[in-house]
Amino acid sequence: MDGLAIQIDERVKDVHFTEDTISVDLMDGRTITVPLVWYPRLLNATPAQRKQWEVCGGGYGMHWEALDEDLSTAGLLRGAPSPEAIRKQS
Repeated sequence: MDGLAIQIDERVKDVHFTEDTISVDLMDGRTITVPLVWYPRLLNATPAQRKQWEVCGGGYGMHWEALDEDLSTAGLLRGAPSPEAIRKQS
């Protein structure tokens, strides 16, 4: 081995948005980007509301108090849209 060990760390470092996506930067350097339409509460929120998030779940989740929205890095990595988004597709 060359002494370089990859450290997997799926805790949240930062969250940012474009018009169509939410991206979550992880502590290990990866970024998860998913369609914002998967999370209707965030999609319909104002930019100011989206910025008001906090880390939760021991570092593995994000919480938006004003929107009553919680996401986890495990769910994002699994590609799991919110149940609300799934119902709208049906």
